Amino acid sequence: MTPVYGPTSPDQVTGSTQQQLRDRYLVEDLFVPGAVRTVVTHYDRVVAVGAVPTDAPLALEAVPEIRSEQFLDHREMGIVNIGAAGTVVADGERHAMASGACLYLGRGVRDVSFESDDAATPARFYGFSAPAHTTYPTALVEPGQGTVRELGDPLTSNRRTLNQYIHENGVRSCQVVMGVTQLHPGSMWNTMPSHTHDRRTEFYVYFDVDADARVVHLMGQPQETRHLLVADGGLVLSPSWSIHSGVGTSNYSFVWAMAGENQSFDDMDGVAIVDMR
Repeated sequence: MTPVYGPTSPDQVTGSTQQQLRDRYLVEDLFVPGAVRTVVTHYDRVVAVGAVPTDAPLALEAVPEIRSEQFLDHREMGIVNIGAAGTVVADGERHAMASGACLYLGRGVRDVSFESDDAATPARFYGFSAPAHTTYPTALVEPGQGTVRELGDPLTSNRRTLNQYIHENGVRSCQVVMGVTQLHPGSMWNTMPSHTHDRRTEFYVYFDVDADARVVHLMGQPQETRHLLVADGGLVLSPSWSIHSGVGTSNYSFVWAMAGENQSFDDMDGVAIVDMR
């Protein structure tokens, strides 16, 4: 059965237990070897996909909740490989994807499947899909070949490289904005100072997290913050009213992806750290 995450309000965070927060905002089993996992949400109608092919290709199938014959009949999707090398096949065209590569698939692509180069060290494909009103062409971006922004400072432990792949000045899409951020060695904080953006939902997938490490992801309203401890491969669902910052026990990487009312990366409502609670 496909997990479905309904909309929530800030009032549902106040007084919630830690397990309730994890059940509502954290997906811990998106990447299962030999399977495609699909998570349907009512946050801007975003659907998340995790695919870990091993000894055989895996096909992307439509789920009943989107009421389409094919998954991308009325949708678009960005895909980032957070595992070892693999290939995405879209309508017969093969797209080899190294770790960190990003592939955009537009509305109307019918047949999509996932493969790993080596079953022993499989690829891990993360897909972020939103409704689309028109079609843009398929586009592949190699790791580090998007719009690169260097942010932060070692003195504040937040030196990071941000790769924008799908955005208004890069790979075109209807709604999806997607990229990868890598924390430098010795840096652990991301998205500080924090922000919200009422016009968009944002999902985070954390990776390059050691087995004995965790990322402490901060969420909730700026004056009513909560936290989630996230392991490698964890997917955090961040409603538009929630902050989405974090600090790791060591450096790490994450895929950030957004959908909603606009595609301007810098459209955000900043919150000074001294004003957070």
